[in-house]
Amino acid sequence: MKRYRKGLLGCGVTAQSVIGEGDWIVTDDSFQEVKRDNYGNLLVPPHLFPVEELELILTSPGFPPTHPLIRRGKGKIIGELDYINYPGFQIWVTGTNGKTTTTEMIHHLFPESEMGGNIGVPLGRLDKNAPIWVVEVSSFQLHWTQQATPDILVILPITPDHLDWHGSMEAYIKAKLSPITRMDERGVVIYPADIEKYLPPNPKPFQIPYQSVEDLITFFRLSPPKFPPPFTLDEVLARGVRKILRWDDPGLEGFKIDPHKVEEFKDYRGRVWVDDSKATNLDAVHGALNRYQGRKIYLILGGVPKGQDFTPLFRRLARENVELFFIGKETDWLEKLGNKWRIPHHNVGTLERAVKEIDTLLTPEEVALLSPGCASFDQFRNYKERGEIFKRLVSQLGEE
Repeated sequence: MKRYRKGLLGCGVTAQSVIGEGDWIVTDDSFQEVKRDNYGNLLVPPHLFPVEELELILTSPGFPPTHPLIRRGKGKIIGELDYINYPGFQIWVTGTNGKTTTTEMIHHLFPESEMGGNIGVPLGRLDKNAPIWVVEVSSFQLHWTQQATPDILVILPITPDHLDWHGSMEAYIKAKLSPITRMDERGVVIYPADIEKYLPPNPKPFQIPYQSVEDLITFFRLSPPKFPPPFTLDEVLARGVRKILRWDDPGLEGFKIDPHKVEEFKDYRGRVWVDDSKATNLDAVHGALNRYQGRKIYLILGGVPKGQDFTPLFRRLARENVELFFIGKETDWLEKLGNKWRIPHHNVGTLERAVKEIDTLLTPEEVALLSPGCASFDQFRNYKERGEIFKRLVSQLGEE
């Protein structure tokens, strides 16, 4: 039998970008039998994955550090960034919210660059001959990275997320900051000042801490930003990176924000609905709420929680003019919080019921906001499908 030296955990986006190389032995929790694919790779169920025989194992976010195969493969695990080993200039963007928008804005300001990573285009499909890579990096990717190093590291504010994967907030923050330990004096790191205590000792790269958008505008000598919150920080960080490398500030003319991020649209009666389906953590929900302070909000919450404590959010909601609609296969935990904090709420279960009930209540002065604070995969393929279905349901109102 042929001996395989490379193992691949998972068959998602990361795997699909390298699987064409062939000579992989691949496993995933969904595999039930042994078979070969068109590239000559061997696909096996997890219990047949030969960890001890392999020289390296490329992993994916679906396999947390506590997974038995990860534990058995200690010392052989390699992350995507190390495996791809891009030799050119790298700009990495990380944080909790705003990573994708900031990455896209930086790419817009450097049209000669390649853009990918956690943003949806796997690193294995980027052009290694491009002079610059702009990469959105997740805490999962950073956890396994030991060698790959950015030239510029942009860190957005860090708030609780993926704690079920990392085990603690401190471990999550340390994963985000880990590239700093490998950066030298030629590197630049831009980071929120409130995480300074977590920096590795004696960091070598040039440091640009910030407490506010205004700090960055002053430091980089930027003109007033074009985009409103919650995208103002993303814009200022992107333009700051441009000034580091080019010294000019051409602005972001022609740049458009992606769908499903605080995306406003109106229904047949001119009422405001907001698709913020990408808000899969609580910091994103807070950002959306901030934008509509002073107006009554019909807020749709729920899905698959990600190890976050919802108590601070409900404490805030109890002080505001909101009415809640809970969706997801499991909503009892949300209903308990709604009862505890005495917030008007409806345990509707589905997005369709939420839209129908809000339709009977919403006035032109109010806002209907889908900002779930949870992952979507209990009822949808991803946050994009959740957002598209939400918009379709609203567009169908009034057709009966």
